[in-house]
Amino acid sequence: MAQFFAIHPENPQARLIRQAVEILRKGGLIVYPTDSAYALGCHIGDKFALDRIRALRQLDKDHNFTLMCRDLSELANYARVDNAVYRLIRSHTPGPFTFILNATSEVPRRLQHPKRKTLGMRVPDNAIALALMEELGEPLMSSSLILPGDDVPLTDPYDIRDTLEHQVELVIDGGFCGLEATSVIDLTGEDPQVLRAGCGDISDFE
Repeated sequence: MAQFFAIHPENPQARLIRQAVEILRKGGLIVYPTDSAYALGCHIGDKFALDRIRALRQLDKDHNFTLMCRDLSELANYARVDNAVYRLIRSHTPGPFTFILNATSEVPRRLQHPKRKTLGMRVPDNAIALALMEELGEPLMSSSLILPGDDVPLTDPYDIRDTLEHQVELVIDGGFCGLEATSVIDLTGEDPQVLRAGCGDISDFE
């Protein structure tokens, strides 16, 4: 049975953030708010938790997972970017964009696209998500909460709890945080490529 925390969207309660991070460190799956929609999260080093997300969302091996980061200072540890790409990311961060980047050797192979050696990275503009990562001290492995057969993410935390109460360890109610998933921008080639148009203004990438 999933736990259910109501966390203030602007001033997250430190006690509940600590408890949520403890669940992550013990291998739990959590549902948490971002600046685009609710997402699934797990500890970056937990292969079993990652496999549970794959099973829950029925994802194939080619799916790009996302590293949710506190800020761009973490970028160089996980992705290889030149100055032009860095400036482009910085001008849209924090925000509802997932950037597909070339992974560094620091990234576990299971988190990378198996053929292209890429991964998604983003910095959310959401106080709860940022507080979770600050307490955790590292990026959060993440995936949009889009269930098999659905085209859009689940948006109501009470519906999420009813649907996933036996498949995740924690649902965080952070209020309404949007109806759309992020826009996904591939920055691994010569020019940006919009892979998914979602939240955020994508005109700079077209």
